[in-house]
Amino acid sequence: MQSKVTTLEVARCICAADEFGRKMGLHITMGDDFEAYVGITSRLPGKSPTYPSFRSDCSDLPPGKAFWIVGRDREGRVAHVQALRLDHLSNTDLAEHLGSLRAWFADPNLKVGPGSSSRCDAPTARSITGLVAYHGDIWLREDFRGRGLSTFIGHIAFGLAWANWAPDFIYVLVAGWHIEKGVVDRYGYLHCEPHGSVLHLPAHGIDDDDWLIWLTRDELLKTLLHHCGRQIPGMGFALVFKSLQSYMGAKNGRHKIEFQLG
Repeated sequence: MQSKVTTLEVARCICAADEFGRKMGLHITMGDDFEAYVGITSRLPGKSPTYPSFRSDCSDLPPGKAFWIVGRDREGRVAHVQALRLDHLSNTDLAEHLGSLRAWFADPNLKVGPGSSSRCDAPTARSITGLVAYHGDIWLREDFRGRGLSTFIGHIAFGLAWANWAPDFIYVLVAGWHIEKGVVDRYGYLHCEPHGSVLHLPAHGIDDDDWLIWLTRDELLKTLLHHCGRQIPGMGFALVFKSLQSYMGAKNGRHKIEFQLG
């Protein structure tokens, strides 16, 4: 399916998601400076701390390998965050990657702290290899919940992940209540297995038993293209497409992109 989908089509889907977010009062920016990102997320009331996987003092997050998304309300206050990173797992698999703690630390021997452990008991994780995108640190301010933004959160992430990396898989790790309440269904994910990440990091205050949720590359595209289906005014689309080209072509330095539509 990938060969039949152009970057232009995916950019149009990103525009559609961004337009929906704006109508709901969210103005989206993205960037790759994770020191700045943690500076934002650490000040958000009610949000759990950003995990080491998206902290530049724990993980290797160079431009081109990871990016964050921040949504602000009409007054400029942060109302939404999420982040994505790409891992090259051609010579290993997701179960080993999670179990080794390399999903959270560039060098687990230096950063994990005493009493730390990790394992992945989700059977399909052994088959998740190649270019694998991790989607996490998702937070939406309470006054924006219940307004249909879960689908927006998933689709803006799916579109940008494909535009940047075209990963073989994209996955997220979530607590059981996300399954019970159907949150991951609204994001657009199709598959789930329990005990995807049984993670104990006492030094970081983490004690999790999360579900593994994922999509294949073809499923990501089908989900994205099925839901976008909205024409975007030409000028706004051109600006977003130019921003995508700039982001995908950048190899050095840090930068932020603002989506401006309409």
